[in-house]
Amino acid sequence: MKGKVAVMTEPGRLEYQEYDLPQPGYGAVLLEVLRSNVCGSELHIWRGHHPVKKRGGIGHEMVGRVTALGEGVSTDSAGETLSVGDRVVATYFQTCLSCPQCMRGQYNLCDNAYEFFGLQPEDSPHFHTSFSTHIYIHPRQHIYKVHEAIPDSVAASANCALSQVYFGLDKIDLKYGETLVIQGAGGLGLMGVAVARERGARVIIIDSVKQRLEQAKSFGADVVINIDDYPEVTERQNLVKSLTAGEGADVGMEVAGVPAAFNEGVTGLVRRGGRYLVMGNLSPGRTIDFDPGLFTRRAIQVLPVDRYDGRYLFKALQFLENTMDKYPYEKLIDAEFDLCCVEEALDKSASRQVTRASIVIK
Repeated sequence: MKGKVAVMTEPGRLEYQEYDLPQPGYGAVLLEVLRSNVCGSELHIWRGHHPVKKRGGIGHEMVGRVTALGEGVSTDSAGETLSVGDRVVATYFQTCLSCPQCMRGQYNLCDNAYEFFGLQPEDSPHFHTSFSTHIYIHPRQHIYKVHEAIPDSVAASANCALSQVYFGLDKIDLKYGETLVIQGAGGLGLMGVAVARERGARVIIIDSVKQRLEQAKSFGADVVINIDDYPEVTERQNLVKSLTAGEGADVGMEVAGVPAAFNEGVTGLVRRGGRYLVMGNLSPGRTIDFDPGLFTRRAIQVLPVDRYDGRYLFKALQFLENTMDKYPYEKLIDAEFDLCCVEEALDKSASRQVTRASIVIK
């Protein structure tokens, strides 16, 4: 049998390639992809902003069904029995457990995380990314069974949107009663609202897309700020200060992917002595003017977070199960596309014609 892979031949151009389905080796699993979402990372790649990836397969946020188990695989990464036909989610990266970062316990910074994800589709076992009919899960990738309570449309967002913000907000130590300001109301921002609300935090969220802000309200955001209504940076900063007794938020979270958002956050959205989590700016080389003296005077603690500890994918699934009736997760996806229409999905996502697109594999 053959499977199909959507391949970016260069930024902004796509073609499809077919390969024989591989038999999984020891400790590996072959999945049939059921659904894969368009994440902000794909848009960075599609626009040519990624520092390394200029061609190859794309897609990583997905839910799939087990079609073949390699020798030695009988359970998922949490020890739950795994069988052919089970629905699962898996990390798109591996945790090698032997590089300097893994040896320090910084598993999200594994030096070999993309050993397989970064391979070209012509390299065996071919199915390295999720905009495809199948995906090959290697032994050092985390894989977890999805329970019946979580539909495909929700499970696909566990990796990476929910896992990423869950991990990031743990690292920045968001506390009960604090105010969080989120820059960006895409998938990560909206999941961030849910996680923050479950921690008892007050949430202010900023974006320029009205539909995204309406979704943020439905997820429990206390205040939404439309950039179109407050086009100047100082206007937005002053508004946030007015909402926080003149100080600014305790914690900021940047998931906008816009370099200027960093300056806006550390110079006025977050209070003096506050904390600032950076996850959206992923493209080296896109720079901004920066005032280090002001930064020092404001004493902001900045924490950049790259990827997440793979165990957080399991935590994300538990979070979804426990809150399925509280948040409108299924409404996060506002456009669905067949595998044949990946290019359209990427273009419409990049132009913000859709908030969050999903590729449904039929």
